[in-house]
Amino acid sequence: MTQVPAIIDIEASGFGRGSYPIEVGIALESGEVHSFLIKPADNWTHWSVEAEKIHGISRQRLLEEGQSPRAIALQLNELLRGMVLYSDAWGFDSSWIARLFDEAGLIQRFKVESINKLFNEEQMEHWNRTKDRVWKEHGSNYRHRAAQDVSVIQETYNRIAKLG
Repeated sequence: MTQVPAIIDIEASGFGRGSYPIEVGIALESGEVHSFLIKPADNWTHWSVEAEKIHGISRQRLLEEGQSPRAIALQLNELLRGMVLYSDAWGFDSSWIARLFDEAGLIQRFKVESINKLFNEEQMEHWNRTKDRVWKEHGSNYRHRAAQDVSVIQETYNRIAKLG
Protein backbone atom coordinates (compact mmCIF):
# COMPACT_ATOMS: atom_id res chain seq x y z
CA MET A 1 0.00 0.00 0.00
CA THR A 2 1.09 3.55 -0.73
CA GLN A 3 2.62 5.54 2.12
CA VAL A 4 0.07 8.04 3.46
CA PRO A 5 1.45 11.58 3.13
CA ALA A 6 1.59 14.17 5.88
CA ILE A 7 -1.16 16.75 5.37
CA ILE A 8 -1.44 20.42 6.34
CA ASP A 9 -4.55 22.60 6.39
CA ILE A 10 -4.93 26.16 7.51
CA GLU A 11 -7.99 28.10 8.57
CA ALA A 12 -7.74 31.84 8.04
CA SER A 13 -9.28 35.16 8.98
CA GLY A 14 -10.71 35.41 5.48
CA PHE A 15 -9.55 35.23 1.90
CA GLY A 16 -7.41 37.54 -0.18
CA ARG A 17 -5.35 40.54 0.75
CA GLY A 18 -4.83 41.06 4.46
CA SER A 19 -5.98 37.59 5.51
CA TYR A 20 -3.81 35.64 7.92
CA PRO A 21 -3.65 32.14 9.45
CA ILE A 22 -5.70 31.49 12.57
CA GLU A 23 -5.40 27.70 12.90
CA VAL A 24 -2.97 25.12 11.56
CA GLY A 25 -3.86 21.43 11.39
CA ILE A 26 -1.34 18.69 10.69
CA ALA A 27 -1.91 14.98 10.05
CA LEU A 28 1.39 13.11 10.18
CA GLU A 29 2.09 10.03 8.06
CA SER A 30 1.12 7.94 11.11
CA GLY A 31 -2.31 9.60 11.17
CA GLU A 32 -1.47 11.49 14.38
CA VAL A 33 -3.20 14.90 14.26
CA HIS A 34 -2.02 18.20 15.72
CA SER A 35 -3.87 21.50 15.79
CA PHE A 36 -2.72 24.97 16.81
CA LEU A 37 -4.77 28.14 17.32
CA ILE A 38 -2.85 31.28 16.39
CA LYS A 39 -3.21 34.53 18.31
CA PRO A 40 -3.32 37.32 15.72
CA ALA A 41 -0.29 39.61 15.61
CA ASP A 42 -1.09 43.24 16.44
CA ASN A 43 -0.93 44.21 12.75
CA TRP A 44 -3.23 41.34 11.68
CA THR A 45 -6.58 43.11 11.69
CA HIS A 46 -8.52 41.72 8.69
CA TRP A 47 -11.55 39.69 9.79
CA SER A 48 -14.26 38.07 7.68
CA VAL A 49 -17.57 37.21 9.33
CA GLU A 50 -18.27 34.87 6.39
CA ALA A 51 -15.05 32.93 7.07
CA GLU A 52 -15.93 32.76 10.78
CA LYS A 53 -19.27 31.16 9.87
CA ILE A 54 -17.35 28.39 8.06
CA HIS A 55 -14.69 27.59 10.68
CA GLY A 56 -16.58 28.72 13.77
CA ILE A 57 -13.55 30.33 15.45
CA SER A 58 -14.08 33.83 16.83
CA ARG A 59 -11.34 36.43 16.92
CA GLN A 60 -11.96 36.73 20.67
CA ARG A 61 -11.28 33.02 21.12
CA LEU A 62 -7.97 33.41 19.26
CA LEU A 63 -6.97 36.31 21.49
CA GLU A 64 -7.79 34.26 24.61
CA GLU A 65 -6.61 30.76 23.60
CA GLY A 66 -4.21 31.23 20.68
CA GLN A 67 -0.44 31.10 20.85
CA SER A 68 1.80 33.74 19.28
CA PRO A 69 2.88 33.29 15.66
CA ARG A 70 6.46 32.76 16.88
CA ALA A 71 5.43 30.03 19.35
CA ILE A 72 3.46 28.23 16.62
CA ALA A 73 6.27 28.55 14.05
CA LEU A 74 8.79 27.13 16.54
CA GLN A 75 6.50 24.16 17.30
CA LEU A 76 5.87 23.51 13.59
CA ASN A 77 9.60 23.56 12.81
CA GLU A 78 10.31 21.16 15.66
CA LEU A 79 7.51 18.77 14.69
CA LEU A 80 7.97 18.93 10.90
CA ARG A 81 11.67 19.60 10.28
CA GLY A 82 12.75 18.26 6.90
CA MET A 83 9.29 16.93 6.01
CA VAL A 84 7.11 17.56 2.98
CA LEU A 85 3.46 18.17 3.79
CA TYR A 86 0.66 18.23 1.24
CA SER A 87 -2.25 20.63 0.93
CA ASP A 88 -5.36 20.53 -1.20
CA ALA A 89 -5.42 24.35 -1.16
CA TRP A 90 -1.72 24.94 -1.77
CA GLY A 91 -2.05 28.51 -3.07
CA PHE A 92 -3.77 29.69 0.10
CA ASP A 93 -2.02 27.46 2.63
CA SER A 94 1.51 28.16 1.41
CA SER A 95 0.94 31.92 1.52
CA TRP A 96 -0.57 31.75 5.03
CA ILE A 97 2.34 29.61 6.30
CA ALA A 98 4.74 32.12 4.74
CA ARG A 99 2.92 34.94 6.53
CA LEU A 100 3.15 33.06 9.85
CA PHE A 101 6.90 32.49 9.51
CA ASP A 102 7.49 36.04 8.29
CA GLU A 103 5.72 37.41 11.36
CA ALA A 104 7.67 35.00 13.59
CA GLY A 105 10.97 36.05 12.02
CA LEU A 106 11.91 32.41 11.44
CA ILE A 107 12.90 30.22 8.50
CA GLN A 108 10.40 27.50 7.68
CA ARG A 109 12.16 24.11 8.04
CA PHE A 110 9.60 22.03 6.10
CA LYS A 111 7.99 22.19 2.66
CA VAL A 112 4.37 22.49 1.62
CA GLU A 113 3.40 21.02 -1.75
CA SER A 114 0.15 20.59 -3.63
CA ILE A 115 -1.55 17.23 -3.16
CA ASN A 116 -2.04 17.27 -6.94
CA LYS A 117 1.62 16.24 -7.25
CA LEU A 118 0.75 12.84 -5.78
CA PHE A 119 -1.87 11.89 -8.35
CA ASN A 120 -2.22 11.44 -12.07
CA GLU A 121 -4.89 13.31 -14.01
CA GLU A 122 -7.42 10.46 -13.84
CA GLN A 123 -7.08 10.19 -10.06
CA MET A 124 -7.47 13.97 -9.65
CA GLU A 125 -10.80 13.78 -11.48
CA HIS A 126 -12.10 11.83 -8.45
CA TRP A 127 -10.79 14.25 -5.81
CA ASN A 128 -13.77 16.56 -5.21
CA ARG A 129 -16.41 13.84 -5.42
CA THR A 130 -14.47 11.55 -3.08
CA LYS A 131 -13.75 14.34 -0.60
CA ASP A 132 -17.45 15.32 -0.55
CA ARG A 133 -18.35 11.70 0.21
CA VAL A 134 -15.85 11.56 3.08
CA TRP A 135 -17.28 14.83 4.49
CA LYS A 136 -20.83 13.42 4.34
CA GLU A 137 -19.71 10.28 6.16
CA HIS A 138 -18.47 12.47 9.01
CA GLY A 139 -21.93 14.03 9.41
CA SER A 140 -23.51 17.38 8.69
CA ASN A 141 -22.38 18.96 11.96
CA TYR A 142 -18.74 18.48 10.97
CA ARG A 143 -17.13 21.93 11.01
CA HIS A 144 -14.34 23.11 8.76
CA ARG A 145 -11.64 23.07 11.40
CA ALA A 146 -8.02 22.39 10.48
CA ALA A 147 -7.70 19.16 12.51
CA GLN A 148 -10.88 17.74 10.99
CA ASP A 149 -9.92 18.86 7.50
CA VAL A 150 -6.52 17.14 7.56
CA SER A 151 -8.18 13.88 8.58
CA VAL A 152 -10.70 14.19 5.73
CA ILE A 153 -7.92 15.01 3.25
CA GLN A 154 -5.85 12.03 4.38
CA GLU A 155 -8.84 9.70 4.08
CA THR A 156 -9.62 11.11 0.62
CA TYR A 157 -6.01 10.48 -0.38
CA ASN A 158 -6.26 6.86 0.83
CA ARG A 159 -9.38 6.21 -1.23
CA ILE A 160 -8.02 7.76 -4.41
CA ALA A 161 -4.64 6.07 -4.06
CA LYS A 162 -6.45 2.71 -4.08
CA LEU A 163 -7.85 3.55 -7.52
CA GLY A 164 -4.29 3.20 -8.85
